[in-house]
Amino acid sequence: MSGGGNNNVVNRVFYATSYHPIQAGSIDGTDVAPHDNGVRRALLCYNAGLYDPSGDSKAAGDPYCTLFVGRISHLTTEETLREAMSRYGKVKSLRLVRHIVTGASRGYAFVEYETEKEMRRAYEDAHHSFIDGREIIVDYNRQQLMPGWIPRRLGGGLGGRKESGQLRFGGRDRPFRAPLRPIPHEDLKKLGIQLPPEGRYMSRTQIPSPPRRKGSVSHREEANYREKSSVEREKEFEEQRSHVKRERSDHGHRRRSKDREERYRVESRSDREERKERSRGREDRYGDDKEQVSDSKRSNRGEEERSRKLHKHRRSHHHRRRSSSRDIQQESHDLEGFIT
Repeated sequence: MSGGGNNNVVNRVFYATSYHPIQAGSIDGTDVAPHDNGVRRALLCYNAGLYDPSGDSKAAGDPYCTLFVGRISHLTTEETLREAMSRYGKVKSLRLVRHIVTGASRGYAFVEYETEKEMRRAYEDAHHSFIDGREIIVDYNRQQLMPGWIPRRLGGGLGGRKESGQLRFGGRDRPFRAPLRPIPHEDLKKLGIQLPPEGRYMSRTQIPSPPRRKGSVSHREEANYREKSSVEREKEFEEQRSHVKRERSDHGHRRRSKDREERYRVESRSDREERKERSRGREDRYGDDKEQVSDSKRSNRGEEERSRKLHKHRRSHHHRRRSSSRDIQQESHDLEGFIT
């Protein structure tokens, strides 16, 4: 993918993975000659090897856990900066760069986090945030991690605010634009200028990833993936797809079983409720029948009692009548004897 006639890359940008002064001074990475004095000084240092990134004694700490924070307000102190950057993780160390004579802030700092994960979180979220009313930029530690790096004080660096001149491209804040003309690969090779990273175009909304530690999990996975042949990758893809299908099938089976169990529980509950209703209705019905039977029994006993009393009364009355007739006969017999 080369040249500017490609319509699918004309609105895209790309980022530098290693540093070259002439390329960094070009808007699209296609320049073959320096266009300002700063690029000339940086090119001299680059060719002569005058800058040693590991020679800075103050650049201590793990570079893979360290962030560069730029465009800081000159009124911002270490405490304010630490408080602001602690929102993204635990800050292990912080160095606000100051003027060697006056001690005034130079407007940039290096913040080291406890873990690389925290550094990457701050790399993604802290960019273009505000500290003391000033919009800051955040980038990884290019001084120690970008091959061929030349700092700004020697004419290098990336980015810049001045639209009139001495702008540097290829960084996160000011990436390369899509080439406006075909890239002169042969001329760049003759001059020893690194070729632009073709085929790595990105949209402006995408976040370029900082370099990872060699031997990390991501590096090993990427290397293993590149070593695999297309047949192996296709086979692995088929295995992953079949595994996903099995998981989905098992999930569907578990879901159907769960639905059946839930339906059985609901039906069992409804059956139990129905049985309770039936038994309650039966008890009510049997209760009414029992009450009717008991009422009939009580009425029968009452009738028997009344008939018994009536029969007894009749017998006693008959007995009294017989007794009174016998008394009358006796009295009449006694009277007849007395008269005679």
